[in-house]
Amino acid sequence: MAKKRLGEILLESGVIDESQLKEALKIQKERGGLLGDVLVSLGYVSEDNLAKSLSEHLGLKLVDPLSYDINPEVLAIVPEQVARKYNLIPLDKEGNTLYVAMSDPLNIYAIEELKSLTGLIIRPYVSPRYAIKRAIEQVYGITQSMEDVLKTVDEETLGYAVEPADTVDLLQEMAQEAPVIKAVNLLISQGIRERASDIHIEPEEKEIRVRYRIDGILYKVQSLPKKLQLGIISRIKVLAHLNIAEKRLPQDGRVIMKMGDREVDLRISTFPTIYGENVVIRILEKEGIFKSIEELGLSKDTLTAFQSLIRKPYGMILVTGPTGSGKTTTLYSALSFINAVEKNIITIEDPVEYQIRGIRQTQINPRVGLNFANALRNILRQDPDIIMVGEIRDLDTAKIAVEAALTGHLVFSTLHTNDAPSSIPRLVDMGVEPYLLSSCLLGTLAQRLARVICPYCKEEHSPPADILELMGVEKGTKFYRGKGCKFCRNTGYLGRIGIFELMIMNDKLREIALRRVPASEVRKVCVKMGMKTLREAGLEKAIEGMTTLEELLRVTEDVEG
Repeated sequence: MAKKRLGEILLESGVIDESQLKEALKIQKERGGLLGDVLVSLGYVSEDNLAKSLSEHLGLKLVDPLSYDINPEVLAIVPEQVARKYNLIPLDKEGNTLYVAMSDPLNIYAIEELKSLTGLIIRPYVSPRYAIKRAIEQVYGITQSMEDVLKTVDEETLGYAVEPADTVDLLQEMAQEAPVIKAVNLLISQGIRERASDIHIEPEEKEIRVRYRIDGILYKVQSLPKKLQLGIISRIKVLAHLNIAEKRLPQDGRVIMKMGDREVDLRISTFPTIYGENVVIRILEKEGIFKSIEELGLSKDTLTAFQSLIRKPYGMILVTGPTGSGKTTTLYSALSFINAVEKNIITIEDPVEYQIRGIRQTQINPRVGLNFANALRNILRQDPDIIMVGEIRDLDTAKIAVEAALTGHLVFSTLHTNDAPSSIPRLVDMGVEPYLLSSCLLGTLAQRLARVICPYCKEEHSPPADILELMGVEKGTKFYRGKGCKFCRNTGYLGRIGIFELMIMNDKLREIALRRVPASEVRKVCVKMGMKTLREAGLEKAIEGMTTLEELLRVTEDVEG
């Protein structure tokens, strides 16, 4: 059974078909890597489905490594570099048998190296790749703590009362100090381990506050001495190729760092405040970053309708929601779903967050006059079938997008509105002619990201009566919450999932668009026609035990139920 190849296993499982396997094998031959990783990157299989298929066909146990309380002595048997190299983690040892969670149990080289290294019999289990990576980050930990770094700080070198003039050499010197380099590396590596999307380094009067944004919420994780301020900020500026002497103006930069076997794209933003420059680091992982369209969290009926919508040959599809609601992830998932060799897909983004094979992606550059409108105008000369515009910000961009949708192109974009029905009056208020909008708009998907209950501390929960009444839920309905544990930083939540409302244009909506009615009236019509609202979609997930009513209220407080 172990001799059977991954491709054969997935074909027998019905997870992929022959054409998908041939494409993946061709790509693997061109750029190397593991076949499973290629299939995941193409969106043909999820990491969970990959692990499940391997488990069933090889007769191996499917496990979650984070559910194991791994003995440090067992962990010491396998060096961290070996665990990262083969994406595996030791779980337990009984006699002369070592139980190991692997994302690729077919990798005989990994098993042979473990045998040689440990002198033990290797019994593999199966686990999704992302789960093992997360476990490695948590259980192997950081080699040096921030407290250890601070003990090595040279008080004389790292003073913070430096005058603006003639400080470039001193700032360069500070940025190269060993404690500063270690402190910055720790802040970034720990942020990645904690699944942070952003790292905030915030100078205050007597200290530096460090906060991580995890699952959409900011948490304070560290207070650093003020004496490190200039050194840390200078180090980050050097990494991002920013002007270290300029402290009066905001700056933006970028750096790609290697963290273990992963490449991480860091977007750096500095901003002057009264206590010094505030720094925000956006963390974008270059692999495993966007989900397949089936994994976004769309309900079955909404998923079917949305898939049908994005298969249309032309028209405009919008994704709306506030900043940080997952709009870009949804667009990438949609483009990956319809991506095919016979289609020319071009995107205009700010910035290009993740790279998708087979799609032409462009990042705008206002400094040289390449904004959304100019880029979109020129893209139309590139014979596109499908266009994705990162965001419709102004009338010029909106007009060109509408024209493209009316002339045989399928156009995707995002818009900042609270719900799906508001997209119609928003574009009309922006200056788009109602008759043009009603002719080209196919539909709008509004979304939010709700935190998921931590599976390691999940328990039954009875929400307060006032919340039940507000949500229109009968007493006695079973709900859950996370009690709080080490895996979720005692928050009760681990990860996020989308909740959605989909408005599909029809003759009635086209008619009211022509009449320029307010957003509230459009919404009433949509609800009357059966549109599932954000609250209703979220309530389904709360009843299923995926999230809490409290979290649902938090993320939908700006929309009607």
